[in-house]
Amino acid sequence: MNKYYEINGKGNNIRCKVYYNDLNKAEQAVIFGTGFAGHKDNNAAKGFAEKLLSKHKNAIVVVFNWPSHGDDVKKKLVLEDCNIYLDQVIQDVKERFHVEKLYAYSTSFGGYLFLKYISEHGNPFEKISLRCPAVNMYDVLTRTIMKNDELDRIMKGKDVLVGFDRKIIVTKALLDDLKENDIRQRDYIEYADNILIMHGTKDEVVPIEDSKEFAENNLIDFITVENADHRFQNPNHMNLANKYTMEFFDL
Repeated sequence: MNKYYEINGKGNNIRCKVYYNDLNKAEQAVIFGTGFAGHKDNNAAKGFAEKLLSKHKNAIVVVFNWPSHGDDVKKKLVLEDCNIYLDQVIQDVKERFHVEKLYAYSTSFGGYLFLKYISEHGNPFEKISLRCPAVNMYDVLTRTIMKNDELDRIMKGKDVLVGFDRKIIVTKALLDDLKENDIRQRDYIEYADNILIMHGTKDEVVPIEDSKEFAENNLIDFITVENADHRFQNPNHMNLANKYTMEFFDL
């Protein structure tokens, strides 16, 4: 089962979706972080939730919209807003559902944001699984996601719609923040035992070499998934990612 709900506070309206068997018996929660231009109805999150809940009746999976993503009300993407949203979701899940343990499963831009968060606030999660994390998010956005003259227009002070199927307003202020907050320059070794990174060898958005180097520098377990693209669109590849994640979580 699933249902939508909202977190209101600090001037924000965070739109969420929870997958569950019985909310009254929830003991552990996985917070799922979507990628750039993703949203709470993410198919990968749905697939993972169905797999997890089929085996664990006392688990829940919570997905939420990042600022300006999906049907979020904010017009422009601001890095600090992402930090605030994630913090509010973490606190709300603990208080609303009274779970004993929190886990994180995140992909691409979401992986970058989760890593940024724990380096600044500490790690509230038992374990964190990251699929194709955009540890080099500035480069990914400016060199891969943006098309044609979009970067030039933004650097001239214009706001530009950027993305895939869905578009996000990108500003020069956002790019400046991403460049300043290069998480590859931060130390994650103290969190390494509780982090897993998975990456496809055919990722066309986030270079596997960058992800692998980040993992090696921080002594983080790294799993290569042969022939998987960025979105793990092949069901077999996604099933592998979910399997590795559940094993890592020991769920």
